[in-house]
Amino acid sequence: MIEKDVIIVGGGAAGFFAAINIAEQNPLLKVAILERGKEGLQKVKVSGGGRCNVTHAEFIPQELIKNYPRGEKELLGPFHQFMTGDTIEWFEKRGVALKIEEDGRMFPVSNTSQTIIDCFLNEAKKHKVEVLYNQSVTTISPRTCHTELVEVQSNGFEISTKDIIFSCKKLLIATGSNPKIWNLLESLGHSISQPVPSLFTFDIKDERIKGIPGVVVQNVEVKVLGTDLWSDGPLLITHVGMSAPAILKLSAFGAIELAKRDYKFQIEVNFIKQTFEDCLDILKTLKHDLAKKTVLKSTQFDLPKRLWQKLVLASNMNQETRWADLNKSQLESLASQLTQAIFQVDGKSTFKEEFVTAGGVELKEINFKTYESKLHKNLYFAGEVINVDAITGGFNFQNAWTGAYIAARSISE
Repeated sequence: MIEKDVIIVGGGAAGFFAAINIAEQNPLLKVAILERGKEGLQKVKVSGGGRCNVTHAEFIPQELIKNYPRGEKELLGPFHQFMTGDTIEWFEKRGVALKIEEDGRMFPVSNTSQTIIDCFLNEAKKHKVEVLYNQSVTTISPRTCHTELVEVQSNGFEISTKDIIFSCKKLLIATGSNPKIWNLLESLGHSISQPVPSLFTFDIKDERIKGIPGVVVQNVEVKVLGTDLWSDGPLLITHVGMSAPAILKLSAFGAIELAKRDYKFQIEVNFIKQTFEDCLDILKTLKHDLAKKTVLKSTQFDLPKRLWQKLVLASNMNQETRWADLNKSQLESLASQLTQAIFQVDGKSTFKEEFVTAGGVELKEINFKTYESKLHKNLYFAGEVINVDAITGGFNFQNAWTGAYIAARSISE
């Protein structure tokens, strides 16, 4: 049996961040990470297209929490303890400068996730954190001791992998979305909110978007019909349907509802963010002002030309139709395509390699002042193993850093 003071299960972002902070704050503790893969930090590696979207430039806790469909209420306190500014400072102290992009996402100045990985591996080595790879955990058992009052108290944990048994005084679970670990936690009495995918793109087959992948509309509004789900922002037309923040936000906030519908539902897209009535008034003016021009060739509302042409042809017009010739029905049809176009969604696709899951350890079973389990003393959680997830843009990593840091502080005391 191998004895450690602290064992961290999971060698990802939260696991490494916690381990480094524990070992730095209390150098007397023997800290080990158990990682099931042959290398760790895989999500860090692929995040942000290989650049690692470390965090997001939002510095007000009350605003930051709005990016978490699950965990919004619980994260307010933790973000007052450790958030974006602290993350930036932590990395800069260790030689990793971060930069802010136009949309608020933050990356290492080097533009490569390897910078973050190297930082973690170097810090782990420097602070004598032992990292053990190919260690898939099969059992977790609390060790109990009986006091004179015959109360049973947690005296640490035994953790088995395929060929080694470890024991530790304190245990941190940072395994992300790992069903096997969730099953082990259920056997310890924890409730697990059933995992469903979050952050995905919509599969849509429709003539109006066929053959125009790569077209971006800067600011649209999207609603899921039959629900109160909606979002806004940029929309990207892809080979298989629609993506970009307007869709990804919807997928995150609607993760549970859209799973119930088996990813088959209708969305209404307002491409110009105007009411049907206002749009119709503008079109009537254009009918007068551009009388002799063809509708197809006179793109309006700052829309991409290829999308405008698709929507015009979907409004009972042909390539030769002139503005002057538009009848009431055609004007209304075009206004409808621009402000309330309905699309059938038939499935989802993973957004790049960034697979995020809604689900995990129920939040009411965690003390968010310490990230300790309310059911088992000396058992801690950090990252996506708990039922917290965020929209795209660096927010999932910020949740990992915050939880890992607070748990580390509590463990190292």
